Amino acid sequence: MIMSEPNFSSHYSTPSASAGRLILRPFVKADSAAFHHQINDWEICRRLPEAPFPYPSALADDWVASAIEDHSERTAFEFAVIERATSALVGSAGLRPARRGSTASLGYWIGRAFWGQGYAREAVAALIDWGFTELPISTVTANVAADNVASIAVLRRLGFIETGMGHAKFIGRPGERLVVQHFSFSRENHDRESRKVVAPAAIQEPEGNMLLVAACALVDRDGRILLARRPAGKKLAGLWEFPGGKVMPGELPESALVRELDEELGICVTKSDLAPFVFASHSYSDFHLLMPLFFCRRWSGTPVGREGQALAWVAPERLDEYPMPPADRPLIPMLRDFL
Repeated sequence: MIMSEPNFSSHYSTPSASAGRLILRPFVKADSAAFHHQINDWEICRRLPEAPFPYPSALADDWVASAIEDHSERTAFEFAVIERATSALVGSAGLRPARRGSTASLGYWIGRAFWGQGYAREAVAALIDWGFTELPISTVTANVAADNVASIAVLRRLGFIETGMGHAKFIGRPGERLVVQHFSFSRENHDRESRKVVAPAAIQEPEGNMLLVAACALVDRDGRILLARRPAGKKLAGLWEFPGGKVMPGELPESALVRELDEELGICVTKSDLAPFVFASHSYSDFHLLMPLFFCRRWSGTPVGREGQALAWVAPERLDEYPMPPADRPLIPMLRDFL
């Protein structure tokens, strides 16, 4: 699929929990009774800023209806957390992207009958996997009451870092302004391929592990540049990048691009069509990337995402609208100046 402008929410997949014990799916109207049964619990409501106690069944109906509407309008993504073995609704987990910027706020809870089984961690990990793959976000934030020890432990275990303290009102505890802890988790600390998150303290400068990748800025007659979106299941999934791929041992970068552009896009490019332009050098958590970027204005065939990746022809002045890997983003100003 080729798009002329970013459309990050027109298609997305349903997340699934990393350990396979849970299913995360959009809410449906029939979930209201089960939702009310689980959330109408003081031990749950006192931990949620906007949950009164007792929690009226009519409010549960309204909340589920609102979640369905938000999902349909792509303004927020709240998922029912379902136990795979029993099909029981055990809680809720969701992301609400900010109207501006590239952050999304996280909210979740698990019914008390299902505590102590690691379900919260699995649900949040699956939701983060999905969010970084399907949404144009670079950071997930969370605010947790300081006395919610279990939730704080979940976030820390997943690699969230504490960014400060504050106060907030909780409807279920009127008259109190509770101390809350602010947490943040960035895309760069997310290791999707091994389905785990990496705490920043564990990230070190790689030594002796360099990866050579050749990339290409395909430029059409209108001066637009082709970007490809990394599909689910790959590291940095959901980000947009310049087409290309790994340079094999003994292979020239130009030869690698000829091969990769054929395999990924189904187009034929010759070495003489490629002009070296600039290069990127960036350290990720487990390797150092060296990436020469070539210009190409001539090819045969029509680019198609042969690996299921979405494609977009982007005007140089709009490249900033597309979330890109850290190695690719510094190349944007040079491309704009040249074109």
